[in-house]
Amino acid sequence: MAHYLDPKNDLTFKRVFGEHKHLCMSLINSMLPLEKPIVSIEYETGELVPELTEVLRNTIVDVRCTDEAGRQFIVEMQMYWSESFKSRVLLNASKAYVMQLDKAEDFDLLQPVYALNFVNDKFEKSPEMEKEYYHYYKIVNINHTEKQIKGLEFLFVELPKFKPQNRAEKKLHELWLRFLTEINENTTKIPKELLDNELTREAVSYMEKAAYTKKQLETYDKWKIAAMTERSALKDAKIEGKIEGKIEGKIEGKIEGKIEGKMEIALRMLKKGMPIEDICDYTGLSIQQIKELQKK
Repeated sequence: MAHYLDPKNDLTFKRVFGEHKHLCMSLINSMLPLEKPIVSIEYETGELVPELTEVLRNTIVDVRCTDEAGRQFIVEMQMYWSESFKSRVLLNASKAYVMQLDKAEDFDLLQPVYALNFVNDKFEKSPEMEKEYYHYYKIVNINHTEKQIKGLEFLFVELPKFKPQNRAEKKLHELWLRFLTEINENTTKIPKELLDNELTREAVSYMEKAAYTKKQLETYDKWKIAAMTERSALKDAKIEGKIEGKIEGKIEGKIEGKIEGKMEIALRMLKKGMPIEDICDYTGLSIQQIKELQKK
């Protein structure tokens, strides 16, 4: 019996979509509402914002590529949600757009950048969006949404909300989402629909544990542990923030209690190796305050 790995892991996600152009093109074409589908791509490498690596993590995106028309596509897998992720996506896409000025001689020659983001977490929890997993953003006129400033477009897919509907017109869209949500380390039988399609069947073959070296599997496990630790730290921080904020507020006053509670939470998050930007996002403290804690 074959054993499988999770395609949402950093190592496996890049193995499928960062090493096989035809699979990457299929994924992008099936997810984005492009006027013209992609017919060929070239992978881009390197950091988008190297000067901010001390403040922003994941500045090297999962997959970045350019098609024959010059359009750029940034594809990322995010295992947990934080509001700072939106800012990171905006920054990476904007940086990719601006970097074209090194080659383009005129603003009219700048090509659009599309940010495709898969999130293994729920973040839109309002009643009216409870069942919506597909969130597409453009820069549009508020009163006349058909009027658009072209250049940057963003898609966020909430994987836990996805439910297959077997729509013929969206066959590959659903198959790729089923690949990302139904294949994992507990999988013993691959769904027939994924094996019937040559693209997803190939992608599934790259998930077989036997296809990886011992060193690669160690990297896989380290990434998984790191992701679990970070998710746990964020969860603990939310709970501790509420409890400690109330206790400190009763003892030393609401204002002082909130500040000291946040500092204590920030200190614990630092000890667990949390990125500074996420600590700022969840505690409301400034980067300078966090850095002062680091010195202590």
